[in-house]
Amino acid sequence: MGDLRGVGVTPSFNQSSVSNNSTPCEQVDTSGHVFFMVIYSLMFVVGLILNGFTLKVYFCQSQQLMSRSVTIYLKNLAAADFLISLCLPIRIAHHASRSVPILRFYCNFGASAFYLNMYASILFMGYIAANRYMKIIHPLGTHILRTVRATHIISTVTWGFLLATMSTYITLSVFTQENVTHIPNNTGSCEVLHSKQLSLFYKLVHCGSAVIFLFVLVSLVFFYYSTSRRLSLAQQKQPASPSNKKLARSRRNMLVLVSVFCVCFVPYHLVRLPYAFLKRTEGADQVFFYLKELTIVVSVLNVCLDPFIYFIFCKAFRAQLGLKRAFSTTQTLTHGGNNERRSSIGQSTNRIKRKTSLSTTSKQTGVL
Repeated sequence: MGDLRGVGVTPSFNQSSVSNNSTPCEQVDTSGHVFFMVIYSLMFVVGLILNGFTLKVYFCQSQQLMSRSVTIYLKNLAAADFLISLCLPIRIAHHASRSVPILRFYCNFGASAFYLNMYASILFMGYIAANRYMKIIHPLGTHILRTVRATHIISTVTWGFLLATMSTYITLSVFTQENVTHIPNNTGSCEVLHSKQLSLFYKLVHCGSAVIFLFVLVSLVFFYYSTSRRLSLAQQKQPASPSNKKLARSRRNMLVLVSVFCVCFVPYHLVRLPYAFLKRTEGADQVFFYLKELTIVVSVLNVCLDPFIYFIFCKAFRAQLGLKRAFSTTQTLTHGGNNERRSSIGQSTNRIKRKTSLSTTSKQTGVL
């Protein structure tokens, strides 16, 4: 009887302990998902407005914006950021629901489109930096990679490569993914749907993505270092040269680009590779999941910061925003004020001359 009681008591004890332990975990997970939903909602609104306005300026305004190679890269960057913003509602639905169909749709299409546009942003930021660096090296000529034709080819090949990778992932995911009826963990990770073939392709994609990211990062650092070194040498030779101001402006622009790139994308890649390759326990899996999601939030911040890049790198973009008219208005007011001051000075001078001539005449009349 004592053994039977022991057997009967043990399951009830384990069930109560599991229920007690699961309650706080579910509360923590729910609050974490709510946090991500709120943040993604705010970024969705801000990113959609900023990048939608940018696309309107680029595609609906004067045709002069289409004549430069850097403008073509900026257009593609704005398009990638706009598409990232459109992918955010799918991530919000993923955090809001524990439904298996929503998880399948998110993993098969939503996440794929999101990462495609993220790496499109990474690549086009690298192209913009390379374009500006080649302009510094060849200030008087046009390199073949800076021609409009070459820029269109590079942009088309980039989108084609990313779309091919995304299509392959979606095809493997739809036809080989595991058939699950419920989400076995509290994170809702897409790995629960991965077959052996998809898991292998998933790791290959992440290795290639890491190589692309490292190549762009090293290139950006090199471009900024070379621009700074060129500026310091020019300042030593000709401290008062007007070209030094252009170099200083180019270095400042490159610093902004490198800073935005590092802040947005370095944290994500530091977490993503261990998350994809390391074997984790259930507790560590939740920690890595939320850490990865936080770094994704930081990477999505890129859609809100890139409009500053459009502003500083494209003079025609600033002109389309009306700043050119504002500057001309300011100059007109300044010239008008100067003319008024000159006229008032001239009038006072004429009055003084008149008074002087009158006093001289009166004196001469008195003497006579």
